[in-house]
Amino acid sequence: MHNILVVDDEPEVRCAMKEALIRRGYGVDVVSTGERAIELFTKNSYNMVISDLRMPGKDGVEVLKEIKRLSPLTPVLLITAFGTVEKAVEAVKEGAVDFLIKPFSLDLLEEIVERAVSTEFSLGNGKKVLTNSQAMRQILSMAKTVARSDATVLVTGESGTGKELLARFIHQHSPRKDKPFVAVNCAAIPENLLESELFGHEKGAFTGALTQRHGKFEQANYGTILLDEISEMDIKLQAKLLRVLQEKEVERVGGARPIPLDIRIIATTNRELKEEVRAGRFREDLYYRLNIFPIHIPPLRDRREDIAYLSEYFVRRFSKKYSKHIEHISGDAMALLKGLRWKGNVRELENTMERAVLIAGGTTIEAEHIIIEEGGGLPQPVEDEDAIEPMSLSEMEKRLIYRTLEEVGWNRTQAAKILGISVRTLRNKLKEYGQIFPTGQAQSSGICGEE
Repeated sequence: MHNILVVDDEPEVRCAMKEALIRRGYGVDVVSTGERAIELFTKNSYNMVISDLRMPGKDGVEVLKEIKRLSPLTPVLLITAFGTVEKAVEAVKEGAVDFLIKPFSLDLLEEIVERAVSTEFSLGNGKKVLTNSQAMRQILSMAKTVARSDATVLVTGESGTGKELLARFIHQHSPRKDKPFVAVNCAAIPENLLESELFGHEKGAFTGALTQRHGKFEQANYGTILLDEISEMDIKLQAKLLRVLQEKEVERVGGARPIPLDIRIIATTNRELKEEVRAGRFREDLYYRLNIFPIHIPPLRDRREDIAYLSEYFVRRFSKKYSKHIEHISGDAMALLKGLRWKGNVRELENTMERAVLIAGGTTIEAEHIIIEEGGGLPQPVEDEDAIEPMSLSEMEKRLIYRTLEEVGWNRTQAAKILGISVRTLRNKLKEYGQIFPTGQAQSSGICGEE
């Protein structure tokens, strides 16, 4: 569930926005002053902030600046009266995602919020990057920003995290999006062929060079070239690549003159390049030439909210592909999925869910349908907070209920399904425990009071 902080000194506006956003499934906190908004923002995690522009004390621009200082990628939406539109436009230049002019429709508010906290990011041609992780949304927002420049980008991360997908995302959001995108897998091409593959060759340059060949750099000219798994490149060839990056020109094998390039370069690696430099396997000067704008994609185990989200997406996708009618992932199966380390990350999860869909005979993916390749995902180590300790059965039940609710963003219906109890039983249990909800997870749309 996405959490949103609303700050407005008008109680009716605060209440209306909270009601509308809760109906759309968001967790909402409301406050009446900029000072209180900043205080809450420093204590809690929010996916978005909505602020009135004119308020006593800290105004919306001050709130915007402070939020951007604390969390540069958190979207901030400003609300303004007609007479302060010019100031709102200036605020957008300061980093606001948009502004609304009072009076505004709640449908328009919901549309802007949905766009700001979207879990889908377009790659063009109908393809999308899917994520429910705040960390990944920040990475994609950062990638959008750098896409507008020609800065060389170095994308790091484990195998299967989506490094090439991010490279394509950068290209799609760049001024070069209508020009070629050429990907070169440096690990898949034999060393003796990689130079010709990258830089091209003239006819007769070597045995077997029967015709002139344009290399990948020439093919990508005016567009983007992706050097995938750059750490696998032979160190001798690294020197020639460095010259291409420095001079912005390429010379074919056996060629007599350099060919000028106008090109965007993105490189990826699943290794720690600084370690490769220390070990003498990667040139230090090339590392610094590539590392102008580094982006690290965290492994799937470090963005656990994506495990359930992507698992359900893959089930829908493969159910359609194989003409099956699978509608659910059981609680036991989901617990198993979330407990694995996913050494192959999203790629391994995708393969696992495709197998599960093929194996499942009914409408539900069960734990026995989750088959992990030998040496693949292993159970995550138990953290200290999860360590087994003596407790009563009622206390164990209470902890299980709260943990399940936290996993599903305090969605009672989903939690009850996972726990194997009715929503009514869950509601009664919560009343028994005092019905405590975490900040931002109010369950009744009638709660419009200030936090």
